[in-house]
Amino acid sequence: MPERPHRIFLLSPAQCGGLRAQLLVNPASNFELARRLRTAEGAPLGEVFSFLSGLYFRAKLHYATVFGNPPVGLPPLLVITPAEGLQSALEPITLKKLLRYASVPIDSGEERYRRPFTRDARRLAADVAAGAGERRCEVVLLGSIATGKYTDVLMRVFGLSLRFPAAFVGRGDMSRGGLMLRSVDAAAELEYIPVEGAVRHGPRPARLGRRR
Repeated sequence: MPERPHRIFLLSPAQCGGLRAQLLVNPASNFELARRLRTAEGAPLGEVFSFLSGLYFRAKLHYATVFGNPPVGLPPLLVITPAEGLQSALEPITLKKLLRYASVPIDSGEERYRRPFTRDARRLAADVAAGAGERRCEVVLLGSIATGKYTDVLMRVFGLSLRFPAAFVGRGDMSRGGLMLRSVDAAAELEYIPVEGAVRHGPRPARLGRRR
């Protein structure tokens, strides 16, 4: 049986300026995550984005943790952020940092977003080239390819090495989240195809069945 290719997942960010974010940054909020966010130590990025995004980000994080297969010394997953490029899901963030994220549009034309994202993508590409050896390493985007807000940067850096789950086409965020959770339940990884040349818009697939 051939070895699994090395694989690193890049997770698209949560919406940092939406209604759930307003709840999190409200000074009157007294739930545990809001309190931790106001401390100097902060809270892990993955936990904060999971709160902001709900099912979709939690599913991406769980899926990438289970199926990530990086070269030695590299992380199985990294999170795209609005203002600090690629970060570990364990990286602590504070209220100040979350407010900064909320102020930066996730748009490839926005320099405050694009520059650190490009810097870290190039660094990752160099690390992958140095660490993968004879086995190839795929970089898989768990996020939308319908617009260029992630792919404009990533395609320039990774080219054909950049892949995404083929089953994402035509699905909304909640459907993608449900699909990833079912894949983990079944211990069956999704099929990945190159972003380059892929159909970026398609008909909505049939609704997922109830998850056991």
